[in-house]
Amino acid sequence: MDEHSFMVNRERAVDYLNSLDKVFVNDQFLNWDPENKIKVRIVSARAYHSLFMHNMCIRPTPEELENFGTPDFTIYNAGQFPCNRYTHYMTSSTSIDLSLARKEMVILGTQYAGEMKKGLFSLMHYLMPKRQILSLHSGCNMGKGGDVALFFGLSGTGKTTLSTDHNRYLIGDDEHCWSESGVSNIEGGCYAKCIDLSRENEPDIWNAIKFGTENTRAAYPIEYIPNVKLPCVGPHPKNVILLACDAFGVLPPVSRLNLSQTMYHFISGYTALVAGTEEGIKEPKATFSACFGAAFIMLHPTKYAAMLAEKMQNHGANGWLVNTGWSGGSYGCGNRIKLSYTRKIIDAIHSGSLLDAEYKKTEIFGLEIPNKVEGVPSEILEPENTWSDKQAYKDTLLKLAGLFNKNFETFTIGENNQVTEEILAAGPIIGDA
Repeated sequence: MDEHSFMVNRERAVDYLNSLDKVFVNDQFLNWDPENKIKVRIVSARAYHSLFMHNMCIRPTPEELENFGTPDFTIYNAGQFPCNRYTHYMTSSTSIDLSLARKEMVILGTQYAGEMKKGLFSLMHYLMPKRQILSLHSGCNMGKGGDVALFFGLSGTGKTTLSTDHNRYLIGDDEHCWSESGVSNIEGGCYAKCIDLSRENEPDIWNAIKFGTENTRAAYPIEYIPNVKLPCVGPHPKNVILLACDAFGVLPPVSRLNLSQTMYHFISGYTALVAGTEEGIKEPKATFSACFGAAFIMLHPTKYAAMLAEKMQNHGANGWLVNTGWSGGSYGCGNRIKLSYTRKIIDAIHSGSLLDAEYKKTEIFGLEIPNKVEGVPSEILEPENTWSDKQAYKDTLLKLAGLFNKNFETFTIGENNQVTEEILAAGPIIGDA
């Protein structure tokens, strides 16, 4: 989109908002790091959109509001009003436009509140790396001893569920920054799926939502979680956990990753879209999203991966790949790995006991899997053991490996050596099968 088309849409949105008897204006913050806080103003036509952003952004104190001043970024949400389909670059009545030059976002033709959250997250993926700060699509929590863990994962992998742990302090469930001083939550709220939510499995989220319907998401202020860490900041992470919901059922429930493997799987961003995460998805479908957030990143994925690797190396963080998907077969044949087992795995990562386990390297993917995790049946730790049809397992493993390799073809080694041979070598090697 060119600047002229942006200005046409901006004027259309502002004219619509000016025609209303009442508009809602939120002045709020992004990023709990006081040195890198971003001031945002949201102008919207609907109370629903205003309330959503009130819950999701950091709420200023009365004194901060009094001295708010000029915002760093402004959203004009006229989602009830369509864009003009004959405007250049428009292909429908819906348009979400973000101008980095003008520091503005315009929303026309959609009333999905999440567009504002996504737009601001994209903004942070541009602004923060310029300050040598890594922006992350991750959950984050902290143990009572001060050990911090990051949870990367796409929708449906368990990022919100696993980062919300009543035995640990919640720093945030979805968006973070990693700077020279440690980690900080970008948001002031959580955005949890309600489908299959239960008081037994996710008591903190259940109690935080208070009321609602199952077929949606709920946004709530982060302080509704009883063990939230306020302010939402923490020291440098000790563990970096990559979550994947493997619909093929061939990835181990947990694998220890070296630095190159962490970069490879971070860039790949593999999971499966499962029922409840996106409209029209009835069964899991393999998907890849670079850095576990391709829709948000503004720079080449390897830029974020290199920053992650550098910070992990500087601060001694360990990398892990945790499969919250299927075991004993692919979707339709096998079973979803029990949440109670995944929680035991995460507990072992937090405690450091997994570092002391004995490890075995798998075929094709070259992943290191532990021989034992307390509270988890040892036979499920090696996926092949859970499949009755061993040939079907090997065929499926090769199929998934092929999908990984095909996806990674888009990240070629350029003049600036953006993807090194070392990272490429950390992926699946089919020739050894």
